[in-house]
Amino acid sequence: MKPSNETQTENILLCYPLLSNSCPKLHRLAVVQVGLYVFLLLMILTTVFGNLLIIISISHFKHLQSPTHLIVRSLAACDCLLGSLVMPYSMVRSVEGCWYLGDVVCKVHSSLDMTFCISSLLHLGLISVDRYWAICDPLRYRLRVTNTTVTVFIVFIWLFSFVYSFYVVFSGVNTVGLETFIMQVYCVGNCVLYFNKQWGLICPILTFFLPGTIMSSLYMKIFHVARKHAKVMSERVTGGLKSQSSAQRERKAAKILAIVMGVFLFCWLPFFTVNALDPFFNFFTPADIFDAVIWFAYLNSTCNPLIYGLFYPCFQKAFKILISTYLCGVRNLDTFA
Repeated sequence: MKPSNETQTENILLCYPLLSNSCPKLHRLAVVQVGLYVFLLLMILTTVFGNLLIIISISHFKHLQSPTHLIVRSLAACDCLLGSLVMPYSMVRSVEGCWYLGDVVCKVHSSLDMTFCISSLLHLGLISVDRYWAICDPLRYRLRVTNTTVTVFIVFIWLFSFVYSFYVVFSGVNTVGLETFIMQVYCVGNCVLYFNKQWGLICPILTFFLPGTIMSSLYMKIFHVARKHAKVMSERVTGGLKSQSSAQRERKAAKILAIVMGVFLFCWLPFFTVNALDPFFNFFTPADIFDAVIWFAYLNSTCNPLIYGLFYPCFQKAFKILISTYLCGVRNLDTFA
């Protein structure tokens, strides 16, 4: 016997059961739901405390307060804010399939999400420019790149990211021409940021593809120059034969650059590809897939402290001192052993 429409409606879980226009709630097995919460919570904690460790290390140790490390600290602050102010609410939305905080908070959440993500991307681009100048033009770098200069660029990045994101979300320019579609799919308990065709291209190009192209070009140039310098130094020392130390430096440089660009592209390329194509194909991407690419993008903020911290000995020493001090009670904060 075919079940009635009334029975089918009763079997559907709703975000707001008392509202007729409520969004349907995702139906997951309890073990899957718990597993997702545990995994995403670990990712959030790693993001927050990993970046917090970077911030504390650079702020405390004067030895680390170079122009480059000031950019890294600002990047860590951006990723830490993303992990503490954005990712927890995104976690509940992704696991439950519902947004319980209303439309206004949804807009603020989306704006902050865009702000911290764009700021993080632009900081990565600024780090690539800084490294390019430091390695390819070291004399001018020491004269022109100061803490004050870097601070000006950092402030600009934060202001641009904040103004751009809040303007796009609260002005509604990203939804011009999509009013009918949004009215058709709207339900209470949903928090989705739609982009029309124009802004679906402007945002990825301005915040990812252009900075990503610049980063790729600069890192390729840096790698080429670093290899050239290592080869020259090797020839001076060994008369034409590469020393073991120069070969190791080349391998280390290649490894770090490959990891930087690999993680960057792996995390962000799926999100911006989907974001750019979706408006042209009537928003065909399933909700679960879209959630997955969002969390892949967040993963970059989780990996940043590992990439820009743990691969460098000065940060490793700072981490050991801080951890031994606060966890083990050994008071050696002022020594860099």
